[in-house]
Amino acid sequence: MATPGNSAEADAILGAKLLVCNACHGADGKPRSPATPIIWGQQENFLLKQLNDFHSGVRENDVMNWMATALSQPELASAASFFAKKAWPAKVTNAAATPAPAQAALCQICHQQNFVGGPIAPRLAGQDYGYLIEAMRRYAEGERASSNPSVPMLQRNVEMVKIMEAIPAADREALARYISGL
Repeated sequence: MATPGNSAEADAILGAKLLVCNACHGADGKPRSPATPIIWGQQENFLLKQLNDFHSGVRENDVMNWMATALSQPELASAASFFAKKAWPAKVTNAAATPAPAQAALCQICHQQNFVGGPIAPRLAGQDYGYLIEAMRRYAEGERASSNPSVPMLQRNVEMVKIMEAIPAADREALARYISGL
């Protein structure tokens, strides 16, 4: 615990706690596993919502639930701010650009043009194909809820589940390939 009023000490303690994030999310912002999302440069409100969901158990992931509950409520906000202020990692790609699938227009309503994210939805552009395809599958099967803080949880879950359910698996794969290449 930091000495009350000593913000430098509190920042140092939080920084030490956040070092563990590098194990999965990467010390350079590039996740070590395709199933792990990029969090560097992501919207702060989105990161805070995810951390709060893991902290409260609304979202389940053994590692993230443990990590989030190891942080106090003020530290959750500071952690979200810390990662949001970092630069999105540069993507190195040798693959040719994939044309936008028809479903991309529907997704851009919330995730914005070029999938850079915005006030109601996170950035998806440049996330790994493996992460995107798994997230889409989980939405399609009702295992995950959306994270738009302006819409109640149940309605968000229904919206994303309906959208992903309506997109055939092969089309979700094409969409994930396209978004990961942005």
